[in-house]
Amino acid sequence: MKNFFQKLKPEWILRLGLGLMYLYSGFDLIMNPKGWTWALPWWYKQMVMVVMPIDGYLRFQGALELLMAFLLLSFFFPKKVAIAVAAVSSLEILFILLFAPQFSITFRDIGVLGASLALFLILLKTKIEAEPR
Repeated sequence: MKNFFQKLKPEWILRLGLGLMYLYSGFDLIMNPKGWTWALPWWYKQMVMVVMPIDGYLRFQGALELLMAFLLLSFFFPKKVAIAVAAVSSLEILFILLFAPQFSITFRDIGVLGASLALFLILLKTKIEAEPR
């Protein structure tokens, strides 16, 4: 058991947790977009509706989140792919916290931001350390 914990990397746990979260939300955004309209602030809905219907936007967002889940859960891609996904995730959640806070669930978004930033920094550090000097 001790050997198992020595081999377990925080990067894997963060990728698994974020990947499963994006898998769940992405699938639900595609299957049930009307259930997510509450999460969009009025001003953002107005901007989106200039380009496309809200349901279409939410399904598109769901597809992007499924892609992020796939990339996080697929450990065979180069680290730079996971670094990019962690950066996008961090920016997405930061944007939500700054411009569209839903105060009843903000505490969860803070945790997701922390996990995304931690994954980004861990992966970036290991990539920098692996580069030849």
